Amino acid sequence: MTWTQWFIFLMILQIIHGLGTWKLYVKAGRQAWEAFVPVYNAVVLMKIVSRPWWWVILMFLPIVNLIMIPAAWVETARAFGKDTKLDALLCIVTFGFYLYYLNYVADVNYIENRKLTPKTSAGEWITSILFAIVAATIVHTYFFQPFVIPSSSLEKSLLVGDFLIVSKIHYGARGPMTTVAAPMVHDTIPVLKKKSYLYNDNFEEKNTSWINKLQLPYFRLPGFENVERNDIVVFNQPADTLLDMNNFTPDRNYYKPIDKKTNLVKRCVGLPGDTLEVKNGIVYINGIQNKLPDRTKLQFSHDITFKNIKLNTKSDFDRVQSILKKYDITDRIGFNQRTNSYTVQATVDAAKKATVHPNIESITYVPEEKGLRDNRVFPHDPNYNWNYNHFGPLWIPKSGSTVQLNTENISLYKRAIAEYEGNKVVTRGNQIFINDQPAKSYTFKQDYYWMMGDNRHNSIDARAWGFVPYNHIFGKPVFIWMSIDGINDGIKNWRPRWDRIFTTVSGSGKRTSYLIPFIVVIFGLMFFNKWRKKKKAKA
Repeated sequence: MTWTQWFIFLMILQIIHGLGTWKLYVKAGRQAWEAFVPVYNAVVLMKIVSRPWWWVILMFLPIVNLIMIPAAWVETARAFGKDTKLDALLCIVTFGFYLYYLNYVADVNYIENRKLTPKTSAGEWITSILFAIVAATIVHTYFFQPFVIPSSSLEKSLLVGDFLIVSKIHYGARGPMTTVAAPMVHDTIPVLKKKSYLYNDNFEEKNTSWINKLQLPYFRLPGFENVERNDIVVFNQPADTLLDMNNFTPDRNYYKPIDKKTNLVKRCVGLPGDTLEVKNGIVYINGIQNKLPDRTKLQFSHDITFKNIKLNTKSDFDRVQSILKKYDITDRIGFNQRTNSYTVQATVDAAKKATVHPNIESITYVPEEKGLRDNRVFPHDPNYNWNYNHFGPLWIPKSGSTVQLNTENISLYKRAIAEYEGNKVVTRGNQIFINDQPAKSYTFKQDYYWMMGDNRHNSIDARAWGFVPYNHIFGKPVFIWMSIDGINDGIKNWRPRWDRIFTTVSGSGKRTSYLIPFIVVIFGLMFFNKWRKKKKAKA
């Protein structure tokens, strides 16, 4: 739905509210017309039900309002003497239309100074839990969100099992687009394995389904910094509109809201307006090699051959693991029995140091030849003989910039123009049509970014699915609050990485853990509160 459509929809809701409550407003000593005025009617209602004015704000926040609006229905009924469990249930199951019964049929009177606290301990628990969910949802949606590193694409910079705090205020909090969803749950509800939101997965019905029409238009609150080159960024995977995640073609097979696409974390190596090229795994921006932060550790594929180890028993494999771990080569891809070798991911320095080990016969960098096409690589066009090691040059679209289009480069920009900017793009012979009009150029509406993993040969990133639109970006990782080695190997194999707990994601030099200072501050606050309470009691 557009903002205009949402405005009309909200006006209809205000009329429905006014028709169902105006007599109740009068009984509470207010004027009938106050029940119909948008926003003002909510402020007046909070006075009637003796609740704080800021409830009004919560009632207009997406997701949070799914809790607060039913709470307002129940509180309205209670303000007129209907405070049983059945009354509360009727308010909720009738979607508030129980108030029509109170307004036109029931003989109710306004209770001006009613008791606001729940009558039972169970009611107190429910109230506390609901408001805890509301508070957590606001923080989760507009300020900070926890995130766990699921894969090794940023290995050595961020590790599998790092638990991050992602700031949404750095780049500006993006408002939720999915209005009917479970709070603090992303795509799927745990245990139940069901979608956490109402949706229609038929792409052909995207523009007609009432469910998909309940999507809010994209908007973002102001941030205090822009995405900068080499920032580690969390974003929604653009290609997650595909039914088959390994088939990165421009054709969408099912509809998925932007804010419910898979969350990924990569390094932004290319900014809007940059011309990017990858040479032998190294990124060049506008012809100059990209200088990475000193904490960055690039990894590449290496074949490592062992001697005096046959690799046919568990003890042999454990021995190999011990050797790899010694040189910080932990990302094993596979074993080749014919050559008695592993393919591993390692930094250049780690590979060089490992060659001195008596059980390592050789460790060799695995190259990809320039001009040898990899069909997994964007733009999935036989005219572009690109691979993960040699890619580009490619211009990254910038908002307000115009690109000249032809049949040779349309495959580079078709997905952005059609998928991310909402146009119909068709090529007929040597002509390109955008929204059924012949087009020789296109001016982009938003910025785009190029996201890559530091694990250059073991990362599905922009080289597979292309540009990341700005509206897909939602946060910047700022803090590692927990780090567990073996997170995917079962709880018995979990081992805390103490040197990474309470460390910053960005920065230069060796990581510094702030865990001990944090614990000292917490205990300091606890003792201070106890001392203050004792002093107050004596006074």
